[in-house]
Amino acid sequence: MKLIQVRKGQFVYYNNELHKVYSVKPMFRKSVHLYRLKDMRQILTSASEIQLCKPKHMDSFIFYGHRYTIDKEKVPEKGDYILIIKPAPDFLDRYSLNEIEKVEKIEDGNVVTSRDNGVKHHEYVTMVPGKKEGSTDIAYFDRNLVSAEQLQEDESPSLLLESDSHVKPSVGDIYIDKEKDTRFMIVALTDKDVICGHGLHVSFNDLKNEDRFTPVYREEEDL
Repeated sequence: MKLIQVRKGQFVYYNNELHKVYSVKPMFRKSVHLYRLKDMRQILTSASEIQLCKPKHMDSFIFYGHRYTIDKEKVPEKGDYILIIKPAPDFLDRYSLNEIEKVEKIEDGNVVTSRDNGVKHHEYVTMVPGKKEGSTDIAYFDRNLVSAEQLQEDESPSLLLESDSHVKPSVGDIYIDKEKDTRFMIVALTDKDVICGHGLHVSFNDLKNEDRFTPVYREEEDL
């Protein structure tokens, strides 16, 4: 399905692979900022070059080197990922369509994520690790166009791209430092490090450690 209007958060196909719309900048010729779900590689394109994908129950796709199956019946547990398909955030929460967030705790089916968002049970579906029997592979628009070697490589976390292909941090991003139990804002960037408002210098690779650092706000997400 060709898109007339592109919305942040939509799942789309670009070059036969599943991507997510990260932001839309209407003033630019290539106005659509995507990242490829299998490895978080960023690209800029236009609406005419992408096709819409609407994820549903029992669809299977690759997220950062691991395959998951969407299961609307599964109650998540701590550490599971959820896909937010009907976002209705409260005033203090920051999430939008098709956000993928990690569960920190569960309260009567509602969850609190590692980004400190409270997500109600009717807003999300659970991402179950692996490819469940009877699931539909939506990682590719046409799987027949993908070689056996590429299929194997796409689901090999050890072959993920280096940090410069990951969604890069920006000045103004806010993170939780779980080790120090504090929030901080990125106030400056160097070639390899971020400088935090509380004085800490952190490498790009270390900032991706979800066991310690969790993003709660990204400056570019509001563009």
